[in-house]
Amino acid sequence: MTPVHFSVKLVARQWLTENCIELCLQRPAGFAFSPGQYLRLYHESQERDYSLVSGPDDPELRLVVRVFQRGHVSTFLSTVAAGMQLSFCGPMGYFIFHASDRTPVFVATGTGVAPFVAMSRAGINGYVCLQGAKGARDLLYRNILEMNAARYIPCLSKGTPAADQAFSGRVTARLKELDAGRTYDFYLCGRQEMIHDAIRVIDDRFPGSHIHSEVFY
Repeated sequence: MTPVHFSVKLVARQWLTENCIELCLQRPAGFAFSPGQYLRLYHESQERDYSLVSGPDDPELRLVVRVFQRGHVSTFLSTVAAGMQLSFCGPMGYFIFHASDRTPVFVATGTGVAPFVAMSRAGINGYVCLQGAKGARDLLYRNILEMNAARYIPCLSKGTPAADQAFSGRVTARLKELDAGRTYDFYLCGRQEMIHDAIRVIDDRFPGSHIHSEVFY
């Protein structure tokens, strides 16, 4: 599908955590996408890519944005008023779900959960989900991911695990504890360092598994 340029209204914006927002955009007539794809937003001379967290049949388009203190585009998006026009190109990307007889394992950190939220909203279920964050309050969209997962494992790198038996440590450390010798379909989304570490674990413990990855900066 060839990406198309659009100009749409910002319907609403809400803060999810102290440094992450969700944008709700007007959905252009006939706009179609596959869960896991992203939009390229334009502001002045700069552009940024943000994965959709909406389901493919939702009436609006939703994006999750991490706001950086000196981020020109993210700072603008955190202050832009509802009703303003935003420009984007899309849909783009190939990080989409491929059904197979292997168990899918979603591994995400930070806003890297976005593609998996869209997949879950599209009805994909029965997956194992390892979601990494600093603390429990940073587990974005946990309720959606947990609802459709066969196993949901929150991994907290800094905060003290709560009574729900969150894993204390990084997602890559918890990844080592999955049943070795089985083959899985691994979907990795997050920072480059996490993906590289995860691939090393997978190559060592889960030979024959399939890996799909998307780097979030």
